[in-house]
Amino acid sequence: MPSVLLVTFNLMPDGEPGGSVLVPALEERGIDARWVCWDDADVDWADADLVVVRSTWDYHRRLPAFLAWARDVEAVTPVLNGADAFAWNADKAYLIELGEEVPVVPTALVDDASLITGLSAAFERWGTAVIKPRVGAGGRGVVVVEALDDWRLFDLAAGPWVVQPLVESVRTVGETSVYVLGGRAVSQVDKAVAGDEVRVHEAYGGSSRPVPLDPDRARTAETAVRCAAALRDADLAYARVDLMMWEGQWVVSELELIEPGLYLDVEPGIAEPFADLVASRL
Repeated sequence: MPSVLLVTFNLMPDGEPGGSVLVPALEERGIDARWVCWDDADVDWADADLVVVRSTWDYHRRLPAFLAWARDVEAVTPVLNGADAFAWNADKAYLIELGEEVPVVPTALVDDASLITGLSAAFERWGTAVIKPRVGAGGRGVVVVEALDDWRLFDLAAGPWVVQPLVESVRTVGETSVYVLGGRAVSQVDKAVAGDEVRVHEAYGGSSRPVPLDPDRARTAETAVRCAAALRDADLAYARVDLMMWEGQWVVSELELIEPGLYLDVEPGIAEPFADLVASRL
């Protein structure tokens, strides 16, 4: 029986929300699967047939260690998507490169040296700007500002940052996540913000619901993953593509290649195509 390690982190040793359905789904396909923490020194990675990163939701604050771990494991066992894709995707600057191939939310890069000039240009171009850490997750450190004297800028998380326009449609249309497995869109979750928030995460009052797959958004998501794979010369087994409505079209707001939550607690059925994907890679 082939062995698969589903990788999580120490605050969630049993895996992502709803993740309990993944092990039985894999067992039904003749696969021995279990959850392990990525930094557990007792795990024998070489003993597994495949490593699947799932909910390593501390990678953004431990990035050098996480990427070193991924490269070390990859040297002895196949890792879905792979360390090179992880390194590229961990820095939101990837949106600049991806934006040359597919529509994305307009994005600029700033650091401490260019913060004033960069934000000034963003205000002139977009009016209201959203600034977030280039390495970050879960909406942490996101700041919405309209001027340089906004007090919220004094509480910025450590840079460097990306700066984007405030996509107003997030408060009306919301945001969509499309899951692309093996290059094919298989599922869609629509997400809504609460009140005047711009973050759809549950921690900020957001909500998520499974909906039928929209063909337009599915095509956009599949194209984004295909372009990312070509840019990195990578075999991207899985991805979650977050989309927003900007200037009348669906554009990529994030491309999650490292540890995209599957929203199994909202749509447990996605465990089946995900298990099929894993089985196909063994």
